[in-house]
Amino acid sequence: MKTFNHVDHGIVLPKLTRKTTDSGRKYFTEDGDAYPSVTTVLSIIGKKELMEWRKRVGEEVANKIARQASSRGTSIHKLCEDYIDNVEDFSVKAQPANLFMFNTMKSVIDKSIDNVYFQEAFLYSDHLRTAGQVDCIAEFDGELSVIDFKTSKRVKTEDKIQSYFMQVAFYAAAFYERTEIPIKQGVILIGVDDSEPQVFKINVYDYLKEFLKTRRRYGYMYEKEMDLS
Repeated sequence: MKTFNHVDHGIVLPKLTRKTTDSGRKYFTEDGDAYPSVTTVLSIIGKKELMEWRKRVGEEVANKIARQASSRGTSIHKLCEDYIDNVEDFSVKAQPANLFMFNTMKSVIDKSIDNVYFQEAFLYSDHLRTAGQVDCIAEFDGELSVIDFKTSKRVKTEDKIQSYFMQVAFYAAAFYERTEIPIKQGVILIGVDDSEPQVFKINVYDYLKEFLKTRRRYGYMYEKEMDLS
């Protein structure tokens, strides 16, 4: 089992509270601001296609699939987090199928991730009026990166995961706003059923403009006022 180095950086990030509302999850800052989660903002992408799929398969089946996907994603995230936190018995309670998928991702984690800054840390941006909880900020192949762990039943193509790229771009922007430490690289590590894991590395600056457009559109749809100038 690899031992990961955790950087003693002295940076303290704020703790946020969160609540699921009729318009999605919201985070509340210490100053009393209420910001939508980054996943809630990005959920407007492909919403029409999702609604059509739910109608096609039926609400009961759609809800079952969504619950299963959410449960598996949460379990894989926890395995990754505990393993990188150097928890010796991280896999004791894991279901065999989840552990199998994690083990396919483990070789990438062992090879590429080290010098960990944060895991499951709260981040928010007053400028973008958005918040969230980042999976991991660490060096990936020697470069400080925002790292996001995902799961999928099938291999993904880049055009289908633009929201993933915008998500890590937001986290990089929020991290800079809170710490003044720039992060250029975003990494998406996807565990895939019956396949090798996928790794996507991006320049986060290439996706900030698209995130900003999506945030504005979310504001027009769900908020009375939206000023991100």
